[in-house]
Amino acid sequence: MTTHSESFSINDVIDSGRVNPQQILVIVLCLIFNMLDGFDITAMAVTANAVGIEMQIAEDKLGLVFSFSLAGMMLGAMFLASFSDVFGRRRLVIICLWVIGFSVLATAYVSSLAELIALRFISGLGAGAMLASQATLASEYSPNKYRALAVAAVTAGYPLGAMMTGLVAGHIVPDFGWRGMFLLGGVVTLAMAVLAHVLLPESLQFLCEKRPKNSLLKVNKILSRFSMAAVNQLPTIDKDASTMAEPGQNSVVSNMVKLLAQQYRRQTLILWSSFFMCVCSMYFLMSWTPKLMVNAGYSSQIGNYAFSLFNFGGVIGIFLLGTLATRWMLTTVVCVFSVSAFVLMLLFAISPANSTLLLAIIFLIGVTLQGGFTGLYATAAKLYPTNIRSTGVGWAIGLGRLGAVFGPAIAGYMIASNVTMSMSFMVFAVPMLISGLLAYRLHVR
Repeated sequence: MTTHSESFSINDVIDSGRVNPQQILVIVLCLIFNMLDGFDITAMAVTANAVGIEMQIAEDKLGLVFSFSLAGMMLGAMFLASFSDVFGRRRLVIICLWVIGFSVLATAYVSSLAELIALRFISGLGAGAMLASQATLASEYSPNKYRALAVAAVTAGYPLGAMMTGLVAGHIVPDFGWRGMFLLGGVVTLAMAVLAHVLLPESLQFLCEKRPKNSLLKVNKILSRFSMAAVNQLPTIDKDASTMAEPGQNSVVSNMVKLLAQQYRRQTLILWSSFFMCVCSMYFLMSWTPKLMVNAGYSSQIGNYAFSLFNFGGVIGIFLLGTLATRWMLTTVVCVFSVSAFVLMLLFAISPANSTLLLAIIFLIGVTLQGGFTGLYATAAKLYPTNIRSTGVGWAIGLGRLGAVFGPAIAGYMIASNVTMSMSFMVFAVPMLISGLLAYRLHVR
């Protein structure tokens, strides 16, 4: 068993030496939980037609279901994720898994539109809060060199889970109906809540800084997992992690206020703006790509191929950015990805009407745009100290989600006004350029 002095820093556990299997376990668990998150939230997308037919819900009313789910994710990230800075990352992740699991399971038994909207809103709340908390926990259990890669890997769980939704639906819905999808998602999520209770550790940085009840005992249990000797007093915390840690100021509201305190105001506003611009373009593509392709004269199958390739490219881009960020400054890589997405969207707009060429470009747009977007998650996790990290990540995600409202809405008006696909891509390429340039100004390694 490794020996050390009682005054060793948390860096001795997290940043020094080889990556410990326990650190990998945390990343893998968060990845799996995020995959379930993606599956549960997007299950509505693949069952919407069947739900509408069985429950006789018109398309405009089904749109409310999607809107409330998105609103729940935004509010969960902005407000509920902040509680992990007060009560712990592990506790909030477990609570969110239970909330998502029960709400998804209950969705299988709804009999009215009001019930459906309420349950999808609750699921969204849990998903938004858990995404920010998982990113924070993965960040705090990763060596600094691999922190961006770890956050990227965890974030990739959401699109991976979304991709699985379509595959699973092809086997479940024909035999068990749309309710079977929610039964499966709910049961598996509840099982993962039990697994998280058994295997997921609390953040060492959180325990050593916040020092909740029995924190020394909890730290020693975690150290034993790392094959390190127990300590008689809590280890020291890193200076950068303890910045702005003020005794008696550990509350959700005070943590939110700290984001705009003089020390972090500039970085926070730049980060929020970069998130908003990127999400605006990303949700334009996620919402309207199939429709735009059909309007441009291509078949619906080509439109669906474009959507799938955009998301598949996103998964690759997420891991690619995380890998590159282990060698170069994180926000420089984010800038390169975002500006590349800007160039590729312009290239898509001026390319000849060749479906193979356009599908190849949309795949590359997915790689660069979604890769850059994920880099902003890692940037938020690195930008803020331990005591406000989940709050910072959550608010960046939440305010960025406003772009998910404005982007598709603006695009909808443009499409209704007969704006061409080429012009739409040109317009929404501009926010990616702005997002990349803003991210570069943060200078986060």
